[in-house]
Amino acid sequence: MSQRTVARRSLASLGVCLVALLVLTWADLATKDWALDQLSRPPAVEPGPVCMANADGITYFQRLPTPPLVLIDDYLEFRYAENCGAAFGVLNHSPAWLRLLLFAPAASAAVIGLLYLFWSGYGGRLFAVCVPLIASGALGNLVDRFRLGYVVDFIRFHVKDAFVYPTFNVADITITIGAALFLIEGFSSSSKAKAQPASEEAAS
Repeated sequence: MSQRTVARRSLASLGVCLVALLVLTWADLATKDWALDQLSRPPAVEPGPVCMANADGITYFQRLPTPPLVLIDDYLEFRYAENCGAAFGVLNHSPAWLRLLLFAPAASAAVIGLLYLFWSGYGGRLFAVCVPLIASGALGNLVDRFRLGYVVDFIRFHVKDAFVYPTFNVADITITIGAALFLIEGFSSSSKAKAQPASEEAAS
């Protein structure tokens, strides 16, 4: 049985991927800067250490939230938040050095690994689309951790405060969409792989 070799993607395809990655990363950082300027203000007194909690267990805010910008009453608004940890506040109160030690290599490895797989020809169209989505999200949040010490979140979805989804940002959106496309392609490829032996057996 001959083994099919996978052709590398063209330089043009790689260029499109890199441009998309840069544009999406810029969009994430630009919206975070907007949230910093429009949805928060500097505190009157010097804040406590970044991402550290006081004696009551309340994390020091580096900037104070201003009134939120309501888009849909009782459902969607822009509200400033500072996320020191990973998704849903994981490692939220860990030391800054530990967060960088864990997040920086993981995000860097994800970006480099995805770009290498893209260049090597791995996956199909959905994988090609998911690469800049996931890589830009990882890069945008990593930039925040280096420049601020925390990640800026500002999109808040809730249902009349009876259900409140954790506040998120553009990077979280692109990562979620990219991960969904990656899973869809994985299931699709698995189904095709299972169907191929059956068709070969029927042909023989």
